[in-house]
Amino acid sequence: MSYWDDPAKFAADGLMTNTNPYGNYTVVDTVPANMLHMVHSHWYQFPPMNPLWYGLLGFTITMCGLLSLPGNLIVVWVFMNTKSLRSPANTLVVNLAFNDFIMMLVMFPPMVMSCYWGTWALGPTFCEAYGFVGNLCGCVSIYTMVWITLDRYNVIVKGVSAQPLSQKGAILRILGTWVFSLVWTSLPFFGWNRYVPEGNMTACGTDYLTDDQFSKSYLYVYTAWVFFGPFLLIVFSYYHIVSAVFAHEKQMREQAKKMGIKSLRSEEAKQTSNECRLAKVALTTVSLWFMAWCPYLIINWVGMFAPMKVTPLFSIWGSLFAKANAVYNPIVYAISHPKYRAALQKKLPCLACNTDNGDNDNQSSGTTTATAEKTESA
Repeated sequence: MSYWDDPAKFAADGLMTNTNPYGNYTVVDTVPANMLHMVHSHWYQFPPMNPLWYGLLGFTITMCGLLSLPGNLIVVWVFMNTKSLRSPANTLVVNLAFNDFIMMLVMFPPMVMSCYWGTWALGPTFCEAYGFVGNLCGCVSIYTMVWITLDRYNVIVKGVSAQPLSQKGAILRILGTWVFSLVWTSLPFFGWNRYVPEGNMTACGTDYLTDDQFSKSYLYVYTAWVFFGPFLLIVFSYYHIVSAVFAHEKQMREQAKKMGIKSLRSEEAKQTSNECRLAKVALTTVSLWFMAWCPYLIINWVGMFAPMKVTPLFSIWGSLFAKANAVYNPIVYAISHPKYRAALQKKLPCLACNTDNGDNDNQSSGTTTATAEKTESA
């Protein structure tokens, strides 16, 4: 239906009431009247989107929800019900999966409904709650990944001199992450920035269009503490992790050379060496994390300094891409865990991922390096 050609079709089709106060025909036309105070005037310059985009957005978030919800729930269930997986480090992985489950549980159904109606139809209160939960889960996800990274750094780089993570330490880190994130993401409710409809009006997030330095300062601090700070810390940690693995492998080769043997390993014919495997995991972890949140960060900063370049499609796809982080986090942090795969094979064999080389190497190599063993246990 070509709604953008004839505004009268809204009333004829009995969809949403046209609430546009400017008289022109825009993407904001069907926003409920009680939400107009939350909509920035920037969005009134864009004509309505082709309904095909709403269908595509709805389909995409539906696929994300169908993959993320059962995927993260299975991760939590397997880790909590497998004795060998109940370690302090894996408690952090469970928290990450639980957080991603909550995020998609709240983000998925409302956006599907909004795509069906062509606008946010759940009222201003739920719009603020929606933006709050998305912001909260994003913070918890990022800082949980930081704790996981620091644990791996502690075990691999510091080695035997490191103080191992205890269950109490893991719980305190998780509680601290949730408290910090709750406080930080609650501030928009008290006037420091706000949660508003964005893009094609099917989702809500932080306000990056209001030309007020006090409001923008929230996003400045947000960028530093919730993006670049964790990102640089993760990069720094993985740099030293990979360096430590490379140094250890070099020592192994030198020792083998002195002993006149080819290798100290029991299985040299591995397709991927331990250091390369670890480097790939590190690269994948950092890259996917950066890819998920970088588009939304760019949208926020472009909205603050060059708002004319922010379009409804540009904004809403960036928001959706950040939500997709909940889909592949379990793959990176849990599915790649050999012991998790073994447990999944026993509990839900139809979902098990068999990697013959990876699993056999980790289980049968009795003289595999200590670094590789620590990597698996992390």
